[in-house]
Amino acid sequence: MDFWATSWANLQQTFGVKFLLSPVYLGATVLIVWAVWLYRGKPEGFLRFMLPRELYVHPSTLVDIKVGLFNTLFTATGAISVLLVTPYVTIAVLQQLGGELAGDGGVWHGVLAAALLFLTQDFCRYWNHYLHHETKVLWPFHAVHHSAEVMTPITFLRAHPMYSALQALMISALVGIVQALILWALIGQIQPWAIYAGTIAFNTYVFFGAHLRHSHIWVSYGRVMEHILISPAQHQIHHSSNPIHHDKNYGEVFAIWDWMFGTLYVPDGYEALDYGLADGEGNKIPQKHPTLKDAMIGPFIEVWEEITKGTSLAKVEERS
Repeated sequence: MDFWATSWANLQQTFGVKFLLSPVYLGATVLIVWAVWLYRGKPEGFLRFMLPRELYVHPSTLVDIKVGLFNTLFTATGAISVLLVTPYVTIAVLQQLGGELAGDGGVWHGVLAAALLFLTQDFCRYWNHYLHHETKVLWPFHAVHHSAEVMTPITFLRAHPMYSALQALMISALVGIVQALILWALIGQIQPWAIYAGTIAFNTYVFFGAHLRHSHIWVSYGRVMEHILISPAQHQIHHSSNPIHHDKNYGEVFAIWDWMFGTLYVPDGYEALDYGLADGEGNKIPQKHPTLKDAMIGPFIEVWEEITKGTSLAKVEERS
């Protein structure tokens, strides 16, 4: 158990934010942007195309940076990592059900299990995202991310630490339990490495352009593939203040969950998008988080107000 716990900690260290900010990952993103720039016929200078000054000096981006730095300091305390207990939950539930971890199940046996776990993890990410959008007591923490008025890769770091903590806790519990049930019902025995293969698979996927999900660069996979995988363009649409885009594209990797549950939006072509919070009719809501203090403290005040009003489980009215 200690060996696998150590392996999990190493994976989190390797494939966490440090991985997303690594030179290799950033270099891959630059190459993708370069390919898009060439495909579009070099519409302007490459650096201007990749890094428009007006986006990176925007007040919203400055808040992104401050929130990102705050989160870096906060996560350094280990307050989030202690909640990432998915393997422990999986192993505990699996043992209670009479299943076992075994090292002799065969490679294809492990590959099948890893594929099932990857799908399970993404399914749980979809529902975690859905609940944070649809429940008033959770939305204020996630609204910090959606209040960004321009999109840059730095917006990825614009997340309230409570949202990150709730997400880690919900994902760990949901994925851990569901993983154990699937393994017990369909596999029975499973090689320990298969439990961690999902993390590697997920980060292999995000390696190919995930930074562009929060950016001004439109990259679509086409109508067919966007029924299967969430493209950067579809996630940008998820951030749109346009009412036709509200409650759409909650998926992380796979679009099949959105397709199944009626939340999929597949664009016919390029769409000009406006970002930030808006009401159900698309009227923009004034920026709620113009400072780091507002971004960190404001959501707690909103949640308390929703709890005292007794509407914390009601449907969210504002959107992005």
